[in-house]
Amino acid sequence: MVIGLELAALAAAVALGAWANRFSHWDLPLLAVLSAAAVVGDLLAFDVPGQRVKASTSFLAIVTAAVFAGPTPAAILGVVTIVAAWVRSPRAPHYLLNNFVTYAWFPLISGLAFHAAVSAGGIADSDGLFFLLVFSLFVLALVINFTMIAAYTCYIERRRLRNAFGRVLIPLMPSELVSALLAVGIAYLYLTVGLATVALFAVALACSQYLIGALILSQQRADELELRAKQLAGFQVALLGALLRTLDLRDRMTARHSAAVARYSREIAAAAGLSEGDQELVHTAGLLHDIGKFVLPDRILKGDAELTELDWEEIKKHPYEGARIVSQIDGYQPVGEIVLAHHERMDGLGYPRGLQGDQIPVLARIIAVADTYDVLTARDSYREPVSSFEAMTELRRVAGTQLDGRFVEVLNEVLADKGFSYRHGEDADFEAELALDKRIHEYVTAGTSVGPRLPI
Repeated sequence: MVIGLELAALAAAVALGAWANRFSHWDLPLLAVLSAAAVVGDLLAFDVPGQRVKASTSFLAIVTAAVFAGPTPAAILGVVTIVAAWVRSPRAPHYLLNNFVTYAWFPLISGLAFHAAVSAGGIADSDGLFFLLVFSLFVLALVINFTMIAAYTCYIERRRLRNAFGRVLIPLMPSELVSALLAVGIAYLYLTVGLATVALFAVALACSQYLIGALILSQQRADELELRAKQLAGFQVALLGALLRTLDLRDRMTARHSAAVARYSREIAAAAGLSEGDQELVHTAGLLHDIGKFVLPDRILKGDAELTELDWEEIKKHPYEGARIVSQIDGYQPVGEIVLAHHERMDGLGYPRGLQGDQIPVLARIIAVADTYDVLTARDSYREPVSSFEAMTELRRVAGTQLDGRFVEVLNEVLADKGFSYRHGEDADFEAELALDKRIHEYVTAGTSVGPRLPI
């Protein structure tokens, strides 16, 4: 039934076009220029991102034809542009039929309305009101065109026409009003200078449309590439989480210890006045600082037997292995640098690179303090636990040689604020810390540098 109505509407448009031909002015050079501009415009048309419409200069050509050649030539030009658009991007035949109907009817209706207004008002093409009518013609043609296309599309897709106006037409209106002003400019140039300026204007518009289309296409590709990168990074982060959970299953002590170090490190960074971003970054690095132990055999990892010198040499490789794993994730290079340096010492006797003093990233120095405190106080470490007071006494003893004294004192302040019942990280929830870390990915992928300066 709909196809029948479309065919009837097309036949009626042909009949109306034949009747309206009496108002036409078949200026063949002008029509040739406008036809070329319309066809090239539709061949170069580009998709408007997020909307099911195309931006093309062909509409300008059709409106100009309606002004200076009349409604019938404009309607024929409209049908020609549909053929060009069909060659560029074929769609279902019923959409082609609807486009034929639309591009035959809107030039006829708007063109007849324009010429009726000019005749009724006795308006000359040199009058300012003439150019206001050109502007009005463009807007009327746009509304008719959009309504006919949107009504058919909404009928096919069972959507509300009112929503289409709010979602598509209204956002497009600012740019279309600029196009209406261009139509006024083309009319003025044609009347004052001649056909040559219209041809030059058409070439300039075609080049501009091509460049804008290329720019939008490149932006779309960049957005798609960014989306794919985020999806890949998300997958990599999920894989990293799976590695951490596997390590948790293999060795509950390492998992619990990592959660505690992450929590302590974040609190030290906050108390030291570091930014929220640095607090999140050090939390991530704290959670991952021992992931390099994933490569260790269970015999060493679980400490079931006394470790040999060779075993300790293997253990000392875990900062490097951890950094290697973490740094392969896009945006996690800063985390990898901290993981690599968390066993360096202020006196340069640490590993794996023998960095000293300010050569060691600030956040790695924080993790070293948190790491040492948790090892000393936790009951599940490889040594007998000591009290919080004894642990802080030991940390102060090695401040300046093994640890950064500034962060040792910051930790002491944190412990004093929380009370000495805050003894160790045995109650640290690995899953809770891992869940908290999910939102940190956005920060570390933003390219944050490692080793921020402390506020003065």
